[in-house]
Amino acid sequence: MMTTGPQAQSDTAEREIVISRVIDAPRELVFEAFTEVRHLSAWWGPEGFTTTTRSFEFRLGGEWVFVMHGPDGTDYSEWITWTEIVVPERIAMLHGEHRDDPNAFESVLTFAPEGDSTRIEMRTLFPTTELRDEAVSTYGAIEGGRQTLGNLAAYVERALRDGQQN
Repeated sequence: MMTTGPQAQSDTAEREIVISRVIDAPRELVFEAFTEVRHLSAWWGPEGFTTTTRSFEFRLGGEWVFVMHGPDGTDYSEWITWTEIVVPERIAMLHGEHRDDPNAFESVLTFAPEGDSTRIEMRTLFPTTELRDEAVSTYGAIEGGRQTLGNLAAYVERALRDGQQN
């Protein structure tokens, strides 16, 4: 039996990380930053990280295979498959180190207009509380997520500013 309402939320809260940010750019532009690898490679990841894409196909069932390079020189193999795409409102994905990663986690991104700005919410659900706690304590997932959305905000706000100057 599937639980809904407040009880369902409390059942998953221990396995979730939810990060939200208002970005001073239209929803379509913020959404587009997730749809093309030239955009993603420019902002994805926490501060000091860079991204090298091996393959990218933004479509339902498509994959993004990439390596994140940490500021300390550590490489992190990453894999994402898109499980839902509702332009320009929602993107859902499965994210792990590789295809068939038993510890892969689900993320849902929602893009809501707020005046001329966009509220993006990144809701990440881990398979277990232990994996969530490890992501927070070992990998700094909460701060890293905030920095990633900060990089996204800076990228789209700069793109908007540069586009208006032309």
